[in-house]
Order: sequence, then structure tokens, then C-alpha cells
Amino acid sequence: MEKIIKKTKDFAKNKMAGKASGQDWQHVYRVYKNATKIAEKETANSFIVQLASLLHGIADWKVYNGDIKEGLKIIKNFLNEMDVDSDTINHVIDIVQKISFKGAQTQKELLSKEGQIVQDADRLDALGAMGIARTFAYGGYTGREIYNPEIKPILHKTFEDYKKNNNPSINHFYEKLLLLKDLMNTNTAKEIALQRHAFMEQFLNEFHKEADL
Repeated sequence: MEKIIKKTKDFAKNKMAGKASGQDWQHVYRVYKNATKIAEKETANSFIVQLASLLHGIADWKVYNGDIKEGLKIIKNFLNEMDVDSDTINHVIDIVQKISFKGAQTQKELLSKEGQIVQDADRLDALGAMGIARTFAYGGYTGREIYNPEIKPILHKTFEDYKKNNNPSINHFYEKLLLLKDLMNTNTAKEIALQRHAFMEQFLNEFHKEADL
């Protein structure tokens, strides 16, 4: 199993390194490290958690212009080449295609314990100082305004609406990031999320003081 994880790290790094969107190898590696720690505390299948956390970025809808099917094919082919058993492959595929945030008012998808852990680790990386940095990196990458007081945040009802959204970067905090604290699955992640959420609120208070002089 250690050999498979090592090869998966190399594979994911090769696929995700150098991306300027915030959805890069360093993001994937942080999610992997956090997911591994949470899995130890929450008593879950670490092998599945590690595989899914390392591969989740490849199937992110933002990577292939909204089409996760291409990423899922790449993941499945890689795991087959590694001779990973079919049950594990199916579990990993189920996790990576379900963990993404799809809009504030969309229905929550059912996840295994391992899936909940990977989702928590991914969402933790969208909070705190790193979440702030990634928000503005992605905003620049997609050509969004930083802030426009005339454009109000939207709580999206469908995944399609969420994907098409091109609101200013600051709106993303209200449309997604500030909601994540209450969407964590595990007690371990909930504790970490509280601290990171508070840091973001502090940042936003200062941002609005400076922006709305």
C-alpha cells in the first residue's frame, strides 16, 4: 500500500503542479496531510482516504471546463494500472465525484465516512489564511473583479448556476466560504474550522473598512 501511495503522490504532483488557480499540487498535498490526520482521529480506512485526497483535484470540475468525467477516467485508468482492487477504485471514484461544493442551496450528497473526511480536509483548505489566498488566486486566474458593491452575493440553488457564477472574488466568501464551518462532517474538522472561520471574518471586517471609506 505504501508503494501505491508513493506512486499516487508522484502522479498527482505531475498532474497538478504549477497551476495558478489555487487548485495546484500544494493544495492537494495539504488536503492529503489533513485528511490523513483526520482519518487517524476518526478511525477510518486511511488507504482510501489517502488515495481519494491525492486524486480529488484531478476530477475537480474547475480543471476540465466543468466536465468531471474526463478526470474520473484518468483516475480510474491510473488505479487500474496500479492493480488497485475494484471495490477500492469504486469507493475512491464515488468520493472524488461527490465532495465538491455545488451551491449553498443544493442538496447534500451522501458520503461514506472516508468521503466525509476527504470533503472536510478539502473544505478546510478553503478556510483561513490559505482560503483567502486561494480565493484571490482563482479570481485573478478567471478574470474576476476583486470587489464590486453593486453586485450582491447569491446563494445558488443549482450546481449549474454555481458553475456559471462569475461574481467578484469577495462575494465568494458569502456564497461559499463562510458557510463551510457549519457543513463540516467530523468533530476534528469542526474544531479546526472554527479558528479558520474566525480569521476570515476578521479579514472581511478589515477589508470592508478599507473598501467602503
